Amino acid sequence: MMKILVPVDFEPQSLIALEQSYNLARLLPAEIVLLYVYDPPAGIRALFGASHDEEILKKLDERLITLSAKIQAETGLQVSTILETGQVYSKILETADRFQAQFIIMGTHSQPELPGNSVGVLGANSSRVLRSTKCPVITINARHHYDGCRNILLPLDLTAESRQKVMWAIKIAKIYGAGIKIVSGIWSKNDPEVRSRLRFLAGQVKQLIEKEGISCTAEIVENVENEKALIPTVLNYAEKQGDIDLVMIMTQQESSVIEFFVGSRAQEFVRHSPIPVMSIAPKELGFVSIFS
Repeated sequence: MMKILVPVDFEPQSLIALEQSYNLARLLPAEIVLLYVYDPPAGIRALFGASHDEEILKKLDERLITLSAKIQAETGLQVSTILETGQVYSKILETADRFQAQFIIMGTHSQPELPGNSVGVLGANSSRVLRSTKCPVITINARHHYDGCRNILLPLDLTAESRQKVMWAIKIAKIYGAGIKIVSGIWSKNDPEVRSRLRFLAGQVKQLIEKEGISCTAEIVENVENEKALIPTVLNYAEKQGDIDLVMIMTQQESSVIEFFVGSRAQEFVRHSPIPVMSIAPKELGFVSIFS
């Protein structure tokens, strides 16, 4: 049976992410794997000793089992629990590999922007998982979202990695019965060649998607200020649409004439997006296919 890994810490972000996993688990279908990672500060462990850890782990295990039983009773879904000790991000990655998880769904723990840092800081665990995971990761900011997916936003640029994203969008759209909205962004109105190439590519992709029986639109958004304003422009476009429930990005550099979601930009997109974001590792990094 397919697996959806949901790291939880009983805080609002992780519980909202958990709620968002139910619909996908029904549609696949898949088992939800709840993971709690106990990672106390070294000073606390040294002060209280191993017996303190054992007591805490016992209580955490009881909370996980109670939560699992509640979910199964309310949703009818299959749920299992795992309690690990160690570094949070490394245990998430290890568990995803061990269970061959098809998806990781997790709440984000973003920190406030730092002085002089316009990008902001994505939580360390989320950032490391996004950089290293082999399966798609859906990140959820701490607010409730639509139960399901009406449309997927597909930011498209001129790179090969971006084309991989198209195939994933088609697969996910079919799971949800969703439409796809293509958006290409340019930050300079003075480059007609880039605009022409993007329009041609978007038209080709739109035809490909529609041949799969999926409704699709394609638009180009322009921002004349600078390249840094491109992501806020795309996010603003997504919010104004009012019916986009998932945004799809790649986690590795997508560099070409225009650069979309490169390294820290991918993290910026995840951090600032009010809409759930699915981050996908390009094929050359490896990924767990749910369709092969």
